[in-house]
Amino acid sequence: MIRLTPKTKPGREPTIALINVVFLMLVFFMIAGTLAPPLGQSVQLVRTADLEGREPPDALVIRADGVLEYRGAELTDVAAYVERASIDLPLDAVRLVPDRALPAVRLKQVSDALRVLGANRVFVVTERGLP
Repeated sequence: MIRLTPKTKPGREPTIALINVVFLMLVFFMIAGTLAPPLGQSVQLVRTADLEGREPPDALVIRADGVLEYRGAELTDVAAYVERASIDLPLDAVRLVPDRALPAVRLKQVSDALRVLGANRVFVVTERGLP
């Protein structure tokens, strides 16, 4: 007598069960854990919405017409800023405060001139919009 054995299908991996377990663990840790402890109820954060904007004290200000200012005095060129500023502080980091209407080409010219005259890093100070 010939006996026929049915072909068995290879077993499927239980990937759906694994995905469900991982998802449940994710939900559990999202509910149970916190990334940072919450602020205490007695802490009141500083409100900065009504503060008057002012440039940093050692920043080079560039007006919309391209004129340079340092500590309230008009400068003829970038070399005059380097001469004045190098007395008080090293030229490791120079802060530029450009006017909003200043053309980008003029800002690039000033930053390039500062780099040529020895500034290691040039930062552009901007207004930060917070909701």
